Amino acid sequence: MSDNAPVKTKKNSLSKFILFAIIGTILPFYASADFIFRSKANLTVSISSKEAEVVNTALEMFGKDYNAVFSGQIVKSANAQIYIGTLGNGTEAEKFIDKKFIDDLKNNKEAYAIQVKNDKIYILGSDKRGTAYGILEISRRIGVSPWEWWADSHIAKKSTVMLKNGFSLFEHPSVVHRGIFLNDEDFGINPWSYLTYEPSKIKGQMGPKTHTRIFELLLRLRANTFWPAMHEVTEAFYQTPGNKEIADKYGIVMGTSHCEPMMRNANTEWKIDGKGNYDYVNNRASVLKFWEDRVKQLKNSDNIYTLGIRGVHDGKMQGANTLQEQKDAITAIFKDQRDMIKTFLNPDVEKVPQVFIPYKEVLDVYNMGLEVPDDVTLMWTDDNYGYIRHFPNEKERARKGGNGVYYHISYWGRPHDYLWLSTNHPAQLYTQMKMAYDKGAKDIWILNVGDIKPGEYLTELFLDMAWNINAIADSKAGLDKHSQAWLAREFGQQNSTALSAVMNEYYRLAYIRKPEFMGNTRTEETNPKYKELADLPWSEQEIKKRIAHYDKIAKKVIELSKTIAPEKQDAWFQLVEYPVRGAAEMNKKHLYGQLARHSLAQWTQSDAAFDAIQTLTQRYNSLAGGKWKNMMNASPRNLADFLKVPHVKAEKPLTQLRKPLAMFNGTQYSKFSGAKPITYGLGYEQGAISLKKGETVEYLFNNLTTDSVSIEVNLAPNHPVEGKLIRYEIFVDGQSLKVVDYHTSDRNEEWKVNVLTNQAKRITKTKLKSKAGQHIVAIKAIDEGVVLDQIKVW
Repeated sequence: MSDNAPVKTKKNSLSKFILFAIIGTILPFYASADFIFRSKANLTVSISSKEAEVVNTALEMFGKDYNAVFSGQIVKSANAQIYIGTLGNGTEAEKFIDKKFIDDLKNNKEAYAIQVKNDKIYILGSDKRGTAYGILEISRRIGVSPWEWWADSHIAKKSTVMLKNGFSLFEHPSVVHRGIFLNDEDFGINPWSYLTYEPSKIKGQMGPKTHTRIFELLLRLRANTFWPAMHEVTEAFYQTPGNKEIADKYGIVMGTSHCEPMMRNANTEWKIDGKGNYDYVNNRASVLKFWEDRVKQLKNSDNIYTLGIRGVHDGKMQGANTLQEQKDAITAIFKDQRDMIKTFLNPDVEKVPQVFIPYKEVLDVYNMGLEVPDDVTLMWTDDNYGYIRHFPNEKERARKGGNGVYYHISYWGRPHDYLWLSTNHPAQLYTQMKMAYDKGAKDIWILNVGDIKPGEYLTELFLDMAWNINAIADSKAGLDKHSQAWLAREFGQQNSTALSAVMNEYYRLAYIRKPEFMGNTRTEETNPKYKELADLPWSEQEIKKRIAHYDKIAKKVIELSKTIAPEKQDAWFQLVEYPVRGAAEMNKKHLYGQLARHSLAQWTQSDAAFDAIQTLTQRYNSLAGGKWKNMMNASPRNLADFLKVPHVKAEKPLTQLRKPLAMFNGTQYSKFSGAKPITYGLGYEQGAISLKKGETVEYLFNNLTTDSVSIEVNLAPNHPVEGKLIRYEIFVDGQSLKVVDYHTSDRNEEWKVNVLTNQAKRITKTKLKSKAGQHIVAIKAIDEGVVLDQIKVW
């Protein structure tokens, strides 16, 4: 070995040491460029003292979430890991976030941008609510469900969560005002609030503790608007100390329903603050004073003012009998109400959000030519059963105030309530609201959620659409993806596929007939026969098939429940097990009862199903140590449908099974013209198709035993999209038979049957040239909104 060898070796060793030291210094720098949330580590946050109250409220919520996931605390610091700001406040977040996001934020209300740069998170909102939503997006990213409190969705502990360096997100709402309406609260959320969660000596009082939880949920769901409960059993929102202040704290835009103008709940407040009759025509001064006092009280709050007037509750206005008298009165009311807004809120009346809701008889007044100020939002409604009655036309779309929708997933009224389970089909909600948005209803969406529970999924679907109308692909696959992602978030990816199939079947069966409708009674009918349970027009075979379908999904839920972790069992029972098994038992109670009336089943089978519902409901109200006591009521209004089925013998024979000569669901077409029809999973067999105007589908049938046939076409009972008609043309063997209109008049008998069965039925009779050979029936959509479910040839 030469003399120089050791020196060379040492030099090489030194070089390697220096190289490794440099790499060791650089690598951690690059690794830490990602943002990593760590268990048991505090998190420093920079937030300006200029930020609005709702921003600090959102940060408080995030702090609790962070502690729940990582067992750490939020610490405010100028030199921070997360920088939070609102556009225009001159914060660090605004300085460091990319300029392209600044430009986007300037052009969108309630928007936020999130960026990760060199192990820092920057959250910047275009306004106070945008910033709040941005903060709570981080809660979602660390695994906190919006339903962490309202459905006891378990928050899992984590060791780390990483957001990659360069991560960026920009979001803004599709709909300006997005929110919920608590309604028909008599049997659920109201007794739960004043008896269980926020005990009060004042019967029916729902106070700030309850509304804090509601408003937390709204912020987590990126909603901004709330219509409070307004039934007579409920102490009015603004009569309860602390409610107004908590709405302000959470940045909630308060509004009121169609029958509560100028932020006043006439149903309960007129008895307290009003004088004489609630009659604008004959008691104008008192009515104006009643409204004026509330407007003054809310001078510094965020509100949407409902204009016009209806009765004290959900009835026709007093003092005006004819439509012309109502039109004249409402025209005068508009002027008085807007003068009030100018005087007490803003001289520029157009700067204050206002809405007019043409609902029930008020729609007739509107259609007479009522002139609504151009800056006022027109808010359209469904028919209480999920079918929107009017979509904005070209003139209405051009209005400065824009358009909105008030939509139901819970309802009290004719032809029958559905206040127990939340079974409106997600595809029905999606297709109706998507159509409304496409037709220009983009300014306010309000969902009647009843008691919030058990409408959790449909509420989130509605508000997800309002936040980003394009987040769900316009197809069955898109809806399935949304549902499966929701179930995976709540119960794990491993169960989501099987569970999604269960929930699809749950909604399909309820689409055929809701659990609340299984007794075949009606509410608010003058004929006493509708108060008594009656047979459904189903054969023994059809009844047993439906029972088998429900048994299958109930059995699957019980099977899956064994795989759900103990900490998720409460959420599982609320979101899946109770609704699925409850619906199954309600069907079995009535269907076994119908069979027993004809001596085809044992009465004990019907009675056992009734008992099972009581047991399931008791369990629901005992969950989480009694947290939900008084929330779930399995017999709202104590209607006959919810009671034990009386043991009586049938006086008329059971319907006999009839098999059609041929039958198709919408998707079973042999040929189509135009764009390929879209399916969303709607329909009796999940095979309904949406046909665009002018599109045609053909169906083949052959080997008939007769040449005289009746062709039954079953469609979703949508209302006209444009004009007053909704039509299809029917062809047989290439020959046009007729153009068929299937629109219904408000609340007539056909409409009642349609919404109870979710089908509009039309029958066309024809004589074929020959019974032999192949035949073609074709359906062409003449108008928009045609959804073809089934065709039967008799």
